[in-house]
Amino acid sequence: MTGPDRISAAWDEDRSFLLAVARRVLGDATEAEDIVQDAFVRLTLQRIEEIQDVRAWLVVVVRRLAVDRLGSAHHRRTRPSDTTALAEQVQEVVPDPADRITLDDEVRHALDVVLDRLTPAQRAPFLLHDVFGVPFNEVAELVGRTSAACRQLASQARKIVRDGGSAVASRPDPVAAEVARRFVLTTKGGDLRALIELLDPSVTGSVTADGRRVGWEEGPFDLAERTLYFLGPRSPWQLAAIPLENDVGIIATRRAEAVFVGRLRLAGDRIREMRGVVLSRTSVD
Repeated sequence: MTGPDRISAAWDEDRSFLLAVARRVLGDATEAEDIVQDAFVRLTLQRIEEIQDVRAWLVVVVRRLAVDRLGSAHHRRTRPSDTTALAEQVQEVVPDPADRITLDDEVRHALDVVLDRLTPAQRAPFLLHDVFGVPFNEVAELVGRTSAACRQLASQARKIVRDGGSAVASRPDPVAAEVARRFVLTTKGGDLRALIELLDPSVTGSVTADGRRVGWEEGPFDLAERTLYFLGPRSPWQLAAIPLENDVGIIATRRAEAVFVGRLRLAGDRIREMRGVVLSRTSVD
């Protein structure tokens, strides 16, 4: 399939999903349409033969453009009127396809917009639902709140970010942030010994899917081994850390869509409990 054919196919097959992604972040159908059109213009300026998964590329770009617009609602730059000027700005938003867009970059990009403006309680519902499309019932399961409470927190966060305001925010605990960073690095690298060292001797872990527990592990070795099996270097998922109130979270995506979210409860600088949720679907509400 030629480059123009791939773009045309993506427009026909993926446009409605991309509109839902943009609308979820922006809350405005007109702006969502604008964002999706912008993403397709940027796609035409890429070496499309270097992009293995056009849909995933577009999802990441749409999310980044939407978060960008959300974070600069009162300071929007005038978009260029010619493709030369637009081409000069593409790399500000979209990494070179040869570098392969990473989930770490995407999470960091969203956090740059919201970290200093939202409370710890607001961050997780906003990031998980509005940016990554995790359904509210599964956000609730992860953070230990009701679905209605998570919906309200996400709504508050959305308003703060759109209005350019700020809640009484606080930075994540540096110890927790370091544990999360090491967890991601050791898991991605498949380092069993280093991962075991991060776990408390009495650590436990559980995984749920569709509200039912589907896995349970006890002890550092068994839990580390199972973690590497599902999230390690042989897994098709990308992995990154996110803040989850008083704990830290892990999000995994495949083809730019969230498939798993985990919560790490800490005891000092060790992980004492891991809870994971296998996501049933991405949300478009």
